Amino acid sequence: MKKIIIASVAISLAGPVLAQSAAEKSGVNSLIGVAPKTEDFVQEAATSDMFEIESSKLALDRGDAATKTFAQQMVTDHEKTSSELKALISAGKVKAQLPNAMTSAQQDMLDKLKGLQGDDFIKQYHSDQESAHEDAVDLFKRYGEGGDNAELKAWAASTRPALEHHLQMAEDLNK
Repeated sequence: MKKIIIASVAISLAGPVLAQSAAEKSGVNSLIGVAPKTEDFVQEAATSDMFEIESSKLALDRGDAATKTFAQQMVTDHEKTSSELKALISAGKVKAQLPNAMTSAQQDMLDKLKGLQGDDFIKQYHSDQESAHEDAVDLFKRYGEGGDNAELKAWAASTRPALEHHLQMAEDLNK
């Protein structure tokens, strides 16, 4: 009986450690304000940058003047953050693997944008940008406040104000 109790306690204590990636993917960590694991943060930050860059390049071709101005800022800023994140990893300051592609949900959003033109494209792009930046601000806030890698935590905290500015810009486009 004692062995069963010990095994049950060990399993219950190991569960949260093993479930962190699942909790981050499902949004549970975000809802309760828990910082993602370093690997999860790197994956989400990198794929977010990929989506921002690719969708904004599309907007440079299809958007109106205000959309093109915003899109150019997104390409410039997110290429910069991608480079900074890569530098942290290649310098050995962050132990994580960079993804090769955006998530399937992000790819689906990009594919939807590719099928739109005119006002339909502009409305969808603006909506996607607001949503993506809400997620990014939340991600960077949580890691910047509670992340477990000091270098990456400092970078997340220093990058967050630019993302908050992007969110404000996206919200203004949606008015």
